Amino acid sequence: MSAIMVSYDHTSYPCVRIHTPLSRRGTGPGLIIVSGDDYEVHDDRVSQTLDPHPTKKWAEEGYAVAEVGVGLVQREQHDRVDRVLELKNQLTEAVDKLRATPECQGEEIGLIAFHHEHISRHLLDAVKEFPQIKAVIFYGWSPSEASHVPVLAHLAGNTRPSSHVPGVTIYTYPSAKDHHFALPTHASFLASAVSVSHTRCLSFLKPKTKGPYFDLEAIWDEHTRFEFEDRSVEETMKTMVDEPYVNHVPTLTGGIGRAALTRFYRDHFIFSNPDDAKLELVSRTVGIDRVVDEFLFQCTHTRTIDWLIPGIPPTGRKLSVPMTSIVNIRGDKLYHEHIGWDQGTVLRQLGLLPEYLPFPGTQLEYRVPVAGIETSSKMVDENSCASNEMLDYQVREVREVGE
Repeated sequence: MSAIMVSYDHTSYPCVRIHTPLSRRGTGPGLIIVSGDDYEVHDDRVSQTLDPHPTKKWAEEGYAVAEVGVGLVQREQHDRVDRVLELKNQLTEAVDKLRATPECQGEEIGLIAFHHEHISRHLLDAVKEFPQIKAVIFYGWSPSEASHVPVLAHLAGNTRPSSHVPGVTIYTYPSAKDHHFALPTHASFLASAVSVSHTRCLSFLKPKTKGPYFDLEAIWDEHTRFEFEDRSVEETMKTMVDEPYVNHVPTLTGGIGRAALTRFYRDHFIFSNPDDAKLELVSRTVGIDRVVDEFLFQCTHTRTIDWLIPGIPPTGRKLSVPMTSIVNIRGDKLYHEHIGWDQGTVLRQLGLLPEYLPFPGTQLEYRVPVAGIETSSKMVDENSCASNEMLDYQVREVREVGE
């Protein structure tokens, strides 16, 4: 968990909380998050998802985070001058506290606001007094005039300004109900929009705050080494955030949360892989927070492989399965893995899928459009076998036994 230093005025809502980086590196640039009293941070509040509060998420990304609270009293009772002045005072406190935090490194600071339109508008005015704030991100509002600082806006719905505003980048999220869609404890939380918007935030923010940057390839390779070579559940879990998850898409195996995923790795994954199991990398794409691999999972089916083909006893056959992994890395730790493959080729290679199956309600049978080891060889060498041969597949009459 992050170390939290709290500055409270117990008679009013506003406060500044400092969350130190949760990366293994332990240091990073500063980030200010402005939230409202419709988004209160309570550790005992039940979340709808594994996605943590934005303060913790951005600490996991490797930032030193100062959370600034802006309450309803300010919104309703202060005129514009008073509101901007109050926001300046709060930003001053946040900047000073970040500067006093040893884990906060570098001069550049970013700012993210999860708030209503009128507060966001005043906030952008207040930011003018802080040259160290190099980038601002708004959820729920976009300036209509050119901004003095680069702005990224995430807007719910499908409505966007009719003309381009200099210095402002806008993304819309048609399925989102309102600006609360990024808050995991809110009824409007929308996981898909949050995932996309968070990646866009990272791409926008990191160049302007000079990081933090991590070697995502090395982090992913370390994780798989602990899985397949060292076969260590403890070391594997050390490479992941507090509450990670893994989903093997075809079989729905994996684990959601640290406790469940630890059990899965221990009981159904790391030690269920055959002794000769290995991964052969075919291609890799690295993004701001993801590593996408095409690879071959190769082994001899000498034991029940729970995560791949649950419930099927060993056949002794060789397997070479084309797979795709989409790995989300938060800071320098893994958040989640989505692993996909064609289960049909697994069954075909193991001799468990016949060439023909009956077509329901007829005396016909169809040739199953599934390939075996060819799927693996063609991923590595496109000329290893011909393309489009399945286009000639047809149904046939059911043959009597002995024909």
